[in-house]
Amino acid sequence: MSNELNGKTIAFLVANEGVEQVELTTPWEAVENAGGRPVLVAPKDGETQAFNHLDKADTFSVDVTTRDLNVGDYDGVVLPGGVANPDQLRTDDAAVRFLKEFVAAGKPVAVICHGPWTLVEADVLRGRRVTSWPSLQTDIRNAGGDWVDEQVVVCTGGPNTLVSSRKPDDLEAFCAKAVEAFAG
Repeated sequence: MSNELNGKTIAFLVANEGVEQVELTTPWEAVENAGGRPVLVAPKDGETQAFNHLDKADTFSVDVTTRDLNVGDYDGVVLPGGVANPDQLRTDDAAVRFLKEFVAAGKPVAVICHGPWTLVEADVLRGRRVTSWPSLQTDIRNAGGDWVDEQVVVCTGGPNTLVSSRKPDDLEAFCAKAVEAFAG
């Protein structure tokens, strides 16, 4: 276990249903293995229901609700995918507001698969180079982003570092770059 993230707290921002389990658990383990403290954040108290594509998987206990988020409490944010997850999360005003403030504060965000939908809603992709699941490319371009089809993209051409990947097959590269970004 390394300690690059010792003393750092990373918010994993998800909806209460629909997060792709492997896109939650693999980065979570990477943060823990680097000495960081992951925190599960969702709109409602209780649990979040994860999925393996379209099949229900495990549930995870929510640590903090989006209405109780404070930018100063976190050193980084992970936005996992799953089709339903960001589609629901982008309708949560507290989550969207938090992401806008987090990006404006210059703090790193790591996003994978369908996760950028919430960043589209937060209007923080203008002029940013980003990748995602291919079906989001039009949404990202319409939001002013520069969509590319690459395993992992690290964009520093904005107020913060933005790490993005396309899909679960990219998780190894995604986690390495996310930890690097969170470490500063």
